[in-house]
Amino acid sequence: MSERISREELVKIYNIEITFFDELVDYGLLNIQIENNTHYLMYEDLPALEKFANWHYDLEINLPGLEVIHNMLKKLDALNRRNRELMNKLSAISDQYEDI
Repeated sequence: MSERISREELVKIYNIEITFFDELVDYGLLNIQIENNTHYLMYEDLPALEKFANWHYDLEINLPGLEVIHNMLKKLDALNRRNRELMNKLSAISDQYEDI
């Protein structure tokens, strides 16, 4: 089983409001596990929480803004991956024609 940390511990460690954490979950920005009425975040999702907390508290970006930024960055990442795939295919085609 992967390591996880409770919502209550996260609130203390990161000095964030519990409502902020719950809103991140409500907006679908964080995925949690619930066991015995305790909310847990997986350790692998901590970088996302840290990113959202920094954007929210340091840059004063509201939750809808966090959602928009997050979705745009996901789309940008997907476009970059697709661009790399297409460039690799183009390079392979180009190499084939050079051999002729």
